[in-house]
Amino acid sequence: MSKINELVAEKKKIEKGGGEARIEKQHKKGKMFARERIEYLLDEGSFVEVGVFVSHRCSNFGMEKVEIPDEGVVTGYGTVDGRLVYVYAQDFTSTGGALGEMHAKKICNIMDLAIKTGAPVIGMNDSGGARIQEGVDALAGYGSIFYRNTKASGVVPQISMIMGPCAGGAVYSPALTDFIFMVDNTSQMFITGPQVLKTVTGEQVTVEELGGAGAHNTKSGVAHFEAPDEKTSLDQVKKLLSYLPSNNMESAPEVEMEDDLNRTIPDLDTIIPDNPNKPYDMKEIINRVIDNGSFFEVQEKFAQNIITGFGRINGRSIGIIANQPKMLAGCLDINASDKSARFIRTCDAFNIPLLNIVDVPGFLPGTNQEYGGIIRHGAKMLYAYSEATVPKVTLIVRKAYGGSYLAMCSKDLGADIVYAWPSAQIAVMGPDGAANIVFKKQIKAAQDPEAERRARVQEYKDDFANPYMAAKRGYVDDVIVPSESRQRVAVAFEMLKDKRESNHPRKHGNIPV
Repeated sequence: MSKINELVAEKKKIEKGGGEARIEKQHKKGKMFARERIEYLLDEGSFVEVGVFVSHRCSNFGMEKVEIPDEGVVTGYGTVDGRLVYVYAQDFTSTGGALGEMHAKKICNIMDLAIKTGAPVIGMNDSGGARIQEGVDALAGYGSIFYRNTKASGVVPQISMIMGPCAGGAVYSPALTDFIFMVDNTSQMFITGPQVLKTVTGEQVTVEELGGAGAHNTKSGVAHFEAPDEKTSLDQVKKLLSYLPSNNMESAPEVEMEDDLNRTIPDLDTIIPDNPNKPYDMKEIINRVIDNGSFFEVQEKFAQNIITGFGRINGRSIGIIANQPKMLAGCLDINASDKSARFIRTCDAFNIPLLNIVDVPGFLPGTNQEYGGIIRHGAKMLYAYSEATVPKVTLIVRKAYGGSYLAMCSKDLGADIVYAWPSAQIAVMGPDGAANIVFKKQIKAAQDPEAERRARVQEYKDDFANPYMAAKRGYVDDVIVPSESRQRVAVAFEMLKDKRESNHPRKHGNIPV
């Protein structure tokens, strides 16, 4: 009995991490204790800890006398909505959650189990960085995690939650995962901290400005979700998991649909402005077509000229990529190309069909874009759509010009079904520019060049700035009444649900980066 009591006492000691005082310090910063985060995320009573007694074996710098409860990270598995997930949560109360050799081994063990059993991995990062006393052993630990992140990519969903500091080499594990969640004022990610920046470059910047949730959700695009507090962030993770399968061999879970599949949407018949240059909110189209209340946007604040997110049609998960005319007229630029290409590949990896809603006037012009590599960045979209084998349905609602028409998943890039509204304009370029080129001589020779130009623009509009020429050539499967869009899209996805397609055998493709 004494041995059992000894075991229970030892486990209780480990469960307290760095002790009550340090836990309280976390609470005062608005942060939860590592175990509290796990308990909140998982179904009640489902957490099973793994690697409880693992401890470091460093004997340098007096470390042989240092006891580190839970080795600075809590690892294990449990369920979210009854589905198996693996978790690890770095414990900042235990030596600042610093990563050493055995700390890394605990994380790697969990990742190995996740790959073997086909379940998502959720990592909660809250660490001061590498354990300096362990030197290269700590660096090897990071390398082992990065290696597994890469091997697990596209096999099981990997989710990173930044719940405190995450600096230097540590940031590359989250960067290799599928989704990154951050919390306002308590999350930070950066390669080089403000103090070093000030010394080396003279730049003065706060931690939050450099690597906070706002910076990475709006400017860098490193993060995908931002939350005001940790509980909201954990709730976001639960919601995301409901749209994802457990692994690449399964489909996402279906939910019971309360929305009428045959619902017509009269508002859509008048939502496109008569003036082709007038903006409107694309999210109004998205929210009307998919199941009510099912839209869950990804990277909402980054590259807002394109919208990416999950939704449901008939209770089944779909990924949505749509141009946003309210921002940069819906043009594709470097950031929008990166954002959408990454999302397309994520959906394809996890068997989530794609709905593409198109209103795109072109790629954003300018020296900044050209020098920044819009050619190779834009090529990522072309590559991602061409490579994707999931069902792809495209709905063209207004402009679809030139290369950007192709980049939004045209028939030629593998769209299975393409619908267009009567308001669609599918052409090499807009009517004004096209008429100036095609009818240049006629306009120049006319007695009234401006009147001639207007007549020629109208002629081009009548002949080409509509969906019918593309439909005649088979690039558009049908021109549909906008109010019937939900029905038509739903039927298309139902028809495609058993689609089977594979790419040529190869080691891997060479995506432009």
